[in-house]
Amino acid sequence: MTLFRRLILVALLIETGLLLVLVPWSQFWDRNYFFDASSTLGAFLTSNYTRGAVTGLGLINVWAALGELSDAFSPRPPDDHADLPR
Repeated sequence: MTLFRRLILVALLIETGLLLVLVPWSQFWDRNYFFDASSTLGAFLTSNYTRGAVTGLGLINVWAALGELSDAFSPRPPDDHADLPR
C-alpha cells in the first residue's frame, strides 16, 4: 500500500474513531428521531452501557489508526530477495 493511501486510511480511522468517542456523550445523541419513535429503543440507546460500547468502538478505531501510522513510518528491513526476478 502506498504512503498516500495509508495516510488516507489513517485520517478515515481517526475521524471515525473520534466521532464514535464524542457523539454518544453529546446533546446530538440525545436529540434523535429514533428515540422519540420507540421508548424502548430510546432507553437502550441512552443507557450508559450502550454509550460506553460505542465509545469503545471509537477507541478501537483510533488505536488501529495509530498502529497503521506507526507501521507506515517505521523502518523496514531490507528485502533480501529484491534482486531476484519474479
